[in-house]
Amino acid sequence: MRAVTWQGRRKVSVEEVPDPKIQDPTDAIIRITSTAICGSDLHLYEVLTPFMTEGDIIGHEPMGIVEEVGAAVNNLKPGDRVVIPFNVACGTCYYCWRGLQSQCETTQVTEYGTGATLLGYSKLYGQLPGGQAEYLRVPHADYGPIKVGTELSDEHYLFLSDILPTAWQAVKYAHMPDDGVLAVLGLGPVGQFVARIGVHLGYDVVAVDPVVERRDMAARHGVVVAANHEEATELVNERTRGRGADGVVDAVGMEAHGNPITATLQRAVGLLPDALGQKAMETVGLDRTAALTSALELAGRGGTVSLSGVYGGAATPLPMLTIFDKQLTITAGQCNVRNWDQDLLPYVEDPADPLGVTDLVTHRVPLEQAPEAYEMFQKKDDGCIKVVLQP
Repeated sequence: MRAVTWQGRRKVSVEEVPDPKIQDPTDAIIRITSTAICGSDLHLYEVLTPFMTEGDIIGHEPMGIVEEVGAAVNNLKPGDRVVIPFNVACGTCYYCWRGLQSQCETTQVTEYGTGATLLGYSKLYGQLPGGQAEYLRVPHADYGPIKVGTELSDEHYLFLSDILPTAWQAVKYAHMPDDGVLAVLGLGPVGQFVARIGVHLGYDVVAVDPVVERRDMAARHGVVVAANHEEATELVNERTRGRGADGVVDAVGMEAHGNPITATLQRAVGLLPDALGQKAMETVGLDRTAALTSALELAGRGGTVSLSGVYGGAATPLPMLTIFDKQLTITAGQCNVRNWDQDLLPYVEDPADPLGVTDLVTHRVPLEQAPEAYEMFQKKDDGCIKVVLQP
């Protein structure tokens, strides 16, 4: 089959690789019909390279048709249409029962002390072949895949794999009061959904992003937009009598603009030999914290900062005085997809499309064009906000 493979920093290629096979009785094989490039994939492309191996199959936002199931899979059959959550969870362990599928005890990557295995996401999270391919082996298919209908297009359902439940969780984790003011840092794909969910739930949403195409897209969905931190601060203060936002979602993460020194250090770590680079990431790794700092400043006293953007630094400095003095709550973590998908299915199947799931994709390209698509997405060229690859 053809698959998108990691070949080095800022380098992916589409290669011929062996077809996946059933390995365990709870596996399923899926023929991929649509698969997206996520902002988290760019961390592999740029920063987390010490934990990658040349030839790794990447991608964690797939959906498709069941081709084959293992002997222990009773909830799926060939021909079923499914969305595949990016985190691999068993559904029966202590954490899965608590709705924390991203911490699944069965698939935790104990070698690195991290949570549940993720599709296509480096040694840190299990090095499981990912979904930017023609076919995908899905472990724990007796629990993970989300069965969907056949009447609507892939783009109604595809984002249940990651970014839509990620955004939903981020808003829920912001602990918003009724009619509160929600600030959103970053209007990439997750930030777009965070802002739209906030509007739909009745909050006054102010979102900030330097890219005009992203601001324009959000504004179509009733979001008040700002181009920079100062403008966002003014808009938030106007709405709160200077108190600050009730909740803030940081949808940017560790590669925020505005930290040139840390950006240089991140690049330097990425260029180290794998063993040294891994050690550096595990012990002295730093994040670019411009978005996080902005989020802490925008939050009002007693407010909540919800982190949905990925952070990976082991020694990232935090303004503890601000956090303590303002009595802020910080929530964070990988999304627990199967905790939210049934809440979200009615939204994606609603003909009115209240969350605008069909107004996000800016580029649809064949799988073979993945290298060009990655570069375009990272550079935000051609108004690129979300790319869907079609095998």
